[in-house]
Amino acid sequence: MEITRVRDELYMITLEFGTAYLWRDDHGLTLVDTGVAGSADGIEEGIREVGLDPAALRRIVLTHHHEDHTGSAAELARRRGAEVVAHRLEAPVVRREQPAAPPVLSPFEQELWDGLPPIQPAEPCPVHREVEDGDVLDLGGGAVVVHVPGHTDGSIALHLPGPGVLFTGDAVANVQGRTVLGVFNTDPARALASFHRLAALPVETAVFGHGDPIAEGASAALRAAAEQAGQA
Repeated sequence: MEITRVRDELYMITLEFGTAYLWRDDHGLTLVDTGVAGSADGIEEGIREVGLDPAALRRIVLTHHHEDHTGSAAELARRRGAEVVAHRLEAPVVRREQPAAPPVLSPFEQELWDGLPPIQPAEPCPVHREVEDGDVLDLGGGAVVVHVPGHTDGSIALHLPGPGVLFTGDAVANVQGRTVLGVFNTDPARALASFHRLAALPVETAVFGHGDPIAEGASAALRAAAEQAGQA
């Protein structure tokens, strides 16, 4: 586990497999995604490392149902009594009430897929609040839920207009110095449209399900990357 301050209110928790983000408000902590199963102790260790109390965790937002994002949500929610938030279309999969749709893989993505390590299935997790596009969560002065289908049907991003922060989930990645469309999408065309929607938002800081944060000037990087992806 490694925890990095992205800005005063925002920390990136890099886990053995997966990434979680911690947002700090005066009235409590919000976790965006939770890494794979077995990550709860590492996440709580990271929270303590920056001088905060895991008992202050009041909300867990899941950007989508994949195991590297939802794996430790149920455990953390049990420990801390945190509210779990996910899109309405994603909630039945998070609860394991219905199966997940498989990705549509290009030859390049198939090679990546075949090389992934085995991941422990995520424990079924309650979803206490099901959200839709445009709903607002009480963090960062108001976090707008942005429905970004394509990676999964119910993928969401979070846009905090006040501080200019965007949590992209896996709709966008920022790996090896390149901002790119996320991989392993169930609907590549919808994923690209979602990328363009995020690129149109006014954003100073962007953080990703995979890759390094962009602490400053994120809008320009997102716009340039979306334009390039549209020409591919």
